[in-house]
Amino acid sequence: MASSKNLSPLKLRHLRLRKRVTGTTERPRLSVHFSGSHIYAQVIDDVTGVTVAGVCTTEKSFKAGGSVAANVETAVRVGKEVAARAVARNIDKVVFDRGGFHYHGKVKALADAAREAGLNF
Repeated sequence: MASSKNLSPLKLRHLRLRKRVTGTTERPRLSVHFSGSHIYAQVIDDVTGVTVAGVCTTEKSFKAGGSVAANVETAVRVGKEVAARAVARNIDKVVFDRGGFHYHGKVKALADAAREAGLNF
């Protein structure tokens, strides 16, 4: 691992978080990432190293639903869609990996939308 002085504060927070948060087959990890213009969410089984379900705003089907920006409204849409895809694969319990981002704004909106759509965490 690189020395801590070469890593951003976001990356350091994510590394601290990942020490405690691990996805299993029964309870995979819901990982979120926000770039400047896109939102990514994945349900990952860390035991087998498989992405069970994933959604990103770069998908053609997602872009067809309206404007795409890395904002709260889009985070809600991504949260609902990733939850629907996970529930379709019989996954209803996950652990939430906020990716080093603070739990407010877009992160909170995505998590709340995923909870409303059927995921428990």
